[in-house]
Amino acid sequence: MAECVCDSEGETGVVLGFLEETEPWRLRSPQFPSKVGGRPAWLSQLQLPAPAELLCERCRLPLGFLLQVYAPVVGCERSFHRTLFVFCCRTPACYTTNDNSCFKVFRSQLPRKNDFYPYDPPPEEEPADSGDEHRILSSGVKLCWVCGCPGQKACSRCHSVTYCSKEHQTIHWKQHHKRKCCTEGASSALEEHNPFLFPEWELVTEPEELPVKDEESQNESSEGAGCASSELEETELESMALHETQESKVFQNFKKCIATEPEQVLRYCRAGSPLWVSSKHVPSKADIPNCQCGAQRNFEFQIMPQLLNHLKVDRTDASIDWGMLVIYTCVDSCDQGNKYSPEFIWKQDISEDRAH
Repeated sequence: MAECVCDSEGETGVVLGFLEETEPWRLRSPQFPSKVGGRPAWLSQLQLPAPAELLCERCRLPLGFLLQVYAPVVGCERSFHRTLFVFCCRTPACYTTNDNSCFKVFRSQLPRKNDFYPYDPPPEEEPADSGDEHRILSSGVKLCWVCGCPGQKACSRCHSVTYCSKEHQTIHWKQHHKRKCCTEGASSALEEHNPFLFPEWELVTEPEELPVKDEESQNESSEGAGCASSELEETELESMALHETQESKVFQNFKKCIATEPEQVLRYCRAGSPLWVSSKHVPSKADIPNCQCGAQRNFEFQIMPQLLNHLKVDRTDASIDWGMLVIYTCVDSCDQGNKYSPEFIWKQDISEDRAH
C-alpha cells in the first residue's frame, strides 16, 4: 500500500482499494499481499494472536478474517514489511449495536532482514514448492483448518488436523472431516473454501484523482443559481437552510467523494482524515485510545460499505453490516518484535434516516 502522498496536482493523496481476482499463490505470505477474505497470509510467523484474542467480545465466538493491508512505512527500517489484519464476527446479531466489539485489528511488522523472508523481493512467478501455509507455518505454528488462525486443538481420533476452537472443529467435522478422519488423505485435503470464510480477492490500489471540473457547466450552474436565488423569497431561503442539515451535508459529501470510483472498497491515507458516511457517532480524540507503547494513534485507512456487496452476507432477518470501519494505528508504528500488536477500529453505522 502506497504512502498517503500527493505526487501530482491531480491527486488527492488518498489511495483507493479495489477487488480483483488473481492466482491463489499471489495471496500467500511470501508475496506480501493485500487481500480480502480466505485465510490470513500471516506476516510474522511467530507470536500470532492467541485464540482468546480472536474472539468476538459480544458472542465470544471466533472472529473471521476480513482483510489485510500491506502498508510499509517508508524510511523506517523496523517496518520495512508491515501488514494490518482486520477480523470480524460472523454472527449477524452482533452488528445491531453501533460499537466496535465485534471487530479486532492487529499490526505485524518486520525489518528487511528477518528470520522468515529473503532480503530481496519475491520473484514474479509461482514457486515450485509453495508449501501449505494454511495448515502449518514455516515456524512450526499449527493453524486451524477452518479459519487459518492459530489452532492447537487436534482431532481426538486422528490427531492430524488442528482447530482454534470446538466450534470450528464441529464445522469441519460436518462438512468434510467426518468422511476423511483416520484415512490416509485426512491430513492432505485442506479445502480452499468453507462456509466460515469470506470470498477471497486481491486488494489492488491506485491513487485517487481529483474530479475533472467542467468550467462551462460550472459557469452555467452558478449563473442559474444566481438568477434563481434573487427570485426566492426570504422565507423560502430559510426553509431550504433548515432542510440542509449537517447529516445531509455529510452524506452528500460522501456520495460526491465516491462518485467517480463507486467500486472502491478501501481508502488509505496514513495520518490523513477519514471520509464519514454520517455526522453521527464520529469519534472525538478522547475516544481513540493510545497504543500500548503510550503513543497516540492516527487514522490510517477505512473499509467502505461497498465491500459488503462482495462478501455474500445478505440475509432476510439480519446481516453483517456497517456504514464505515475506520482503523487507527500507532503513530510511531512501535517496535514489538515478532509480536502482533492490537490496534483500534471504529465502527460507524449509516443513520436510520439514510437506511430507509
